[in-house]
Amino acid sequence: MKLKTMSLDNALLKSLKDYIDTFDNKENNIISILHYAQDIFGYLPKELQIYIARLTNLPASKINGIVTFYSFFNEKKMGKFKVDVCLGTACFVKGSEEIMKAFRDELNVDGDGLSEDGLFNVNSIRCVGACGIGPVVRVNDKIYGHVEVADVKEIIASHRKELEEVSK
Repeated sequence: MKLKTMSLDNALLKSLKDYIDTFDNKENNIISILHYAQDIFGYLPKELQIYIARLTNLPASKINGIVTFYSFFNEKKMGKFKVDVCLGTACFVKGSEEIMKAFRDELNVDGDGLSEDGLFNVNSIRCVGACGIGPVVRVNDKIYGHVEVADVKEIIASHRKELEEVSK
């Protein structure tokens, strides 16, 4: 049965199929299969989940349930930098909503929170457990405390510079 995979790279799909075919018990290895798929595609869009479901003879709902349950799987394209703005109560009352808007505006993010250049994802989170230094922003594993709207451009620039230095 041929599955229409609108925007997925055929060479990557073949690599994934070859990987899945190495398992006798595909259901017991579904986490490994999903990790492999995310490693080669960068994320697990719905059409890829359906493809995996068909190759593993598992219901698509089961695949989606696993993908949405575990935080290490992503259904949307991810940038190099994951920007989480805390909108928990302590941060919210200190202005984190304006900080979120500043990140979204500065990076010109789309509906999924991906920046125009594909380098940043902007998301809201409810609490990072650092209420005393709120408003808090986390970029990948780095925590910024007492963030103000005026800090947003500098935070973005520092991560762009980090990327430039790595690629030299």
